[in-house]
Amino acid sequence: MLILDVDIPSRWVSLPSPDAPDFLTKYNLAKRGRQPVPPKQSFSSLIASYKRSHRFENLASRTRQDYDKCLLFMDKKIGNYDPTKMQRRHIIQMQMDNAEKVRWANYLVQVARVLFEHAIDLGWIERNPAKGVSMLKSKKPPRRPWPVDLIEAYRNTAEARALLIFELCLGTGQRIGDVRKMRWADIEGNGINVHQGKTGVDLWLPFTPQLAAVLDRTPHDGLFIISQPDSRPVSYRAAAFAVMKVRKEIGAEEYDIHALRHTTASELAALGLSDELIMAVTGHTSRASVVRYAGAARQKARAQVAQDARNRTKTKREK
Repeated sequence: MLILDVDIPSRWVSLPSPDAPDFLTKYNLAKRGRQPVPPKQSFSSLIASYKRSHRFENLASRTRQDYDKCLLFMDKKIGNYDPTKMQRRHIIQMQMDNAEKVRWANYLVQVARVLFEHAIDLGWIERNPAKGVSMLKSKKPPRRPWPVDLIEAYRNTAEARALLIFELCLGTGQRIGDVRKMRWADIEGNGINVHQGKTGVDLWLPFTPQLAAVLDRTPHDGLFIISQPDSRPVSYRAAAFAVMKVRKEIGAEEYDIHALRHTTASELAALGLSDELIMAVTGHTSRASVVRYAGAARQKARAQVAQDARNRTKTKREK
């Protein structure tokens, strides 16, 4: 929004949206011919303070990268706004303005919630306006684990790098970002040491027979298990392209790389293993995540046990 400067009629003053928390203040200042002065308690200063805090420093490296994207977005959009005047409706509006990308919109709310907690620590505010804002629900169907027939089809079709990427993801149950960084030196005994970038969790994961077989015939061409010709780790784009090529050949376009992590959790859940044992492989830090990844497989396994018991009881009665 623009308003004509009363002191210099040829100059227009830029104002924020009428819904912005500081709109009236800046509007009245502009009417009196005074330029709005950015407050000391601005979002930019809050973000800068937060990034110097233990809250930010203690985040895992991958999480810091994800937070940085949101913080940069907020700094550009509302950096000069006074966070002490921010209300719940403004958080919801930011979320809705980005609703076309549900995950991004929800992540903005989550990071804003953390940011306002830091503002409380600084004594700027007493209440977190982002707390309690509901998350948007995605209309996309949830990821499903790879079916057994497509796993076998992939193994029978893929070669070299595409098969190595597949077996590392499925065999270890790790995110592709962590799989890409796996080094030959990380191998210990019949397994591999992994440091999860997102959670900061350290794991040792034994190899599956299929993964061990693929690793045995993979040349050690560099530091990284999946390396590029220049010895750097394979890029996400190159890894995704290699896997997608095979997915198209076997009709598995619905099942992406990350769905292999779901597959690992589902296979373990189908065996009746506890949340703790599944988390020991996937590195999840909450049972809620295990339920999201393996809930369907666990329900099927439990239903089978229940029906088997039911059928045994029925058979005994009929004898």
